[in-house]
Amino acid sequence: MSFTGKYELQFQENFEPFMKAIGVPDEQIQKGKDIKSISEIVQDGKKFNITVTTGSKVIHQEFTIGEECELQTLLGEKVKTVVQMEGNNRLITNLKGITSVTELNGDTITHTMKIGDITYKRVSKRI
Repeated sequence: MSFTGKYELQFQENFEPFMKAIGVPDEQIQKGKDIKSISEIVQDGKKFNITVTTGSKVIHQEFTIGEECELQTLLGEKVKTVVQMEGNNRLITNLKGITSVTELNGDTITHTMKIGDITYKRVSKRI
């Protein structure tokens, strides 16, 4: 199953508690909570290029499954990690204590991030 495509955020759960838990300032949380992001994913075998555009903010991530890479956290910090693939539709990694799971089912991507007992869920649809 290929992740390649453009996806628009449909809804999210626990945005504010999660962002507070990772140290995002309240002002940024209020600005970001209602903005719909667009994720563009290009998958070429085990290589992934992901661009997430939220308002005027653009985050670009590039990695190869099973190889060490440097990814940007939600706070803009670069962290070394390894992204693993489970089955042919789940990407899993850990960034500074945050477990990140991205799952593709048909035209829907569900991205969950968990820190402690707070789980942030984002659901996006292919456009």
